[in-house]
Order: sequence, then structure tokens, then C-alpha cells
Amino acid sequence: MCQLDVDSGVSVKSLLTYFNFHLITYVQHDMEISQIFLKKNNIPFTVMINNVQELLVREREEMVHNAEMERKSKSFNFAAYHDLETIYSFMDTLVASHSNLISKVNIGRTYENRTMYVLKFSTGGVKKPAIWIDAGIHAREWISHATAVWLADRIATDFMGNRAPVPSILSHMDIFLMIVANPDGYVFTHLSPNPHYRLWRKSRSATSNPKCPGVDLNRNWDAEFGGPGASDDPCAEDYRGPSAQSEIEVKNIVDFIMNHGNFKSFITIHSYMQLLMYPYGYSGTDAPDQPELHDVATSASKALNSWHGTVYKVGSIFHTIKPASGASVDWAYLRGIKYSFAFELRDTGRYGFLLPADQIVSTARETWFALRYIMKYVCDHPY
Repeated sequence: MCQLDVDSGVSVKSLLTYFNFHLITYVQHDMEISQIFLKKNNIPFTVMINNVQELLVREREEMVHNAEMERKSKSFNFAAYHDLETIYSFMDTLVASHSNLISKVNIGRTYENRTMYVLKFSTGGVKKPAIWIDAGIHAREWISHATAVWLADRIATDFMGNRAPVPSILSHMDIFLMIVANPDGYVFTHLSPNPHYRLWRKSRSATSNPKCPGVDLNRNWDAEFGGPGASDDPCAEDYRGPSAQSEIEVKNIVDFIMNHGNFKSFITIHSYMQLLMYPYGYSGTDAPDQPELHDVATSASKALNSWHGTVYKVGSIFHTIKPASGASVDWAYLRGIKYSFAFELRDTGRYGFLLPADQIVSTARETWFALRYIMKYVCDHPY
């Protein structure tokens, strides 16, 4: 989903090459001006959220209340959003409870010197074929982090309960799950119930423009870097950075995956628009494995749909959402990781990046049905 901040200086007309875009305004006056402009230029639009600030305040109040309830009950609420510290604490608790299965791997530090952690699910063995899953590379996509938290617990629970297909998958493969791929950006989104903070997308690194920090970490990978769908303007939401893998967060992940050398699947979790996509993002040309990838994604989306009836659209990144060069899925595929997919979770715009917490568990559960299908398929089709 392409979003335009009214203060960004980006031309609305320049965004019409995309399938759609969202215009974010911070004050009523800007909303009125934007509507006048859109009507004058015969650009169809729908007001999806009339008062973003109201949603943000409610979201913050719910988080404060939940934190207090968790402190009193000494339990973790999967139906709530959490800050980075709480997520990292959850990871420690999960590892301690399942030390025979899960370990926490430090893969490096961020621009602001925060640790980047990956959960490794393994029954033993050295560098077994592996599946990579990450979430939260775009900071504001809180449902992706919350879903990944739920997924971590579900993988452990299904393994301990001997519920198929997790034990079989883990007997042949390891699973690596990164719940927060952009820790600095995620922390920034929690600083204030203000759209400027909560809807932050990028990292927090310094750029050539002191007024515009941050790089879109999903445009910084060495996959046709600098091509369509990635900006060279530091103030743009999709700023690609000065060079491929210039950002330490991306480099840490790249180094970890390349040093491992035996990943067979790469799955990244985003929001929103209810999509399940595969390469390419930088080109409209079909990937060599497009027929198989499309079949896998279609079957996975049907599995997802079987739980709540949620409908996902399937296709290549380029044709399904928009051109996007320098994306992680393309990088993985170009490095020989055939089964590379990107999820865009709920919803389709009613709440967008501000999906209510009461939809976390249902979103995570249906995502699990799709993810479980993909992982089993990868396990059953070695290459």
C-alpha cells in the first residue's frame, strides 16, 4: 500500500502510476484542501478513517490498560499490542519454557544500537535446511509483529503437543523467526499517540537530509536496487538508501542468511491489503518458478480462507500491489531461495495500519493456516 503524507512534498499525480494510495493528513484543514484537490482533478477517493487521532488515543489507552493487567496477572496477552521491551521479554520466557526446542540468536545491532534477535526452532543438527520468517520490517505494521509473536507460541505449542505438521517439519528443517526486523523504527512508533510517530515506516538512520531520517528497509536489498518503486529522495516513504544493503539492519539479516547457507524458504510478513505475493517486485517479468509459486500461494490462501473466510489476492509483487525494487523477497529468490513469499495481512483499508487489537488473534490464526501449508510444502519438496 502506498501512503502519502500531506507534508511529504510528493506530488499526488506522480502516485497515480500505482494501483492506489492513501493520503494521510494531520489536521482538518489539510483534509479539506486534499479533498478539494482530488475532486478538482477528478481523482476518485474514499475517506477510510475520518479521525486517525481518535484511533491512536484509543489504541494507546488499550495498551496502557493491558500492560497493567499483564503485570497483575503475570501473563502475556496475545490479543494486545506490545512494545519492543515486552516482546523481547516474551521471547526470553518462550525460550526458557522450551529450551529443548528454541534458542534466541543475536544477529547484530541496529543503527541506534539495539540488538536484533531471531528465534531458532530446531530439534538438533547442524545447518539443516531452514525456513526464514520475518515481521515488522516496516515499523508501523504492528499487526505483523503481533502475528509473529502468536506464531512463535503456536509453533512451540504444536511441537510440544505433537500436532501435525510441525513435528514432522522440524524433524527435517529448522525454522528461524524474526519478530521485529526494524527495532529502531518500532520503538519510534511507540513514542507518542501522534500520526508522525505511530505511522512511521522506515528505519531511524541518518540520511543526507537532516530533516528526513530513515530508510525504507524493504527497498535497500541488493535486488535491482534503485529500480522502479524505490525513491532516491530521503524524505520519501520508500527512500531506498544511498546504496544496496547500506543499512545495518538489512546487512545483519543478509549476513546471517548467507553465512547459514541452507535456507529453502524466505517469508516476510507485512500489512495491509490481504495479499500473498511472490517474486518479482522489480519487474513485471514472470519468475522462472512462477507457476509453482503461484500454485503454492493459491493453496496457502485457500487454507487461510478456511478459518474466517478472509479473502487474499495472490500474485507477483509487481502485478499485485506495485513495483518495488530492492525488496527482500526478490533478494532471497535471486540468491536461490526458491520458496520466497510476502504476506500483506489484514485489512483492506478500513483500519489500515491501525488494525484494532481485537483482530490480532484471528489474523494470526488464519495466517498460521497459510504459513503451515507453505512450510509443509517446502519440507515435502526438497531441492
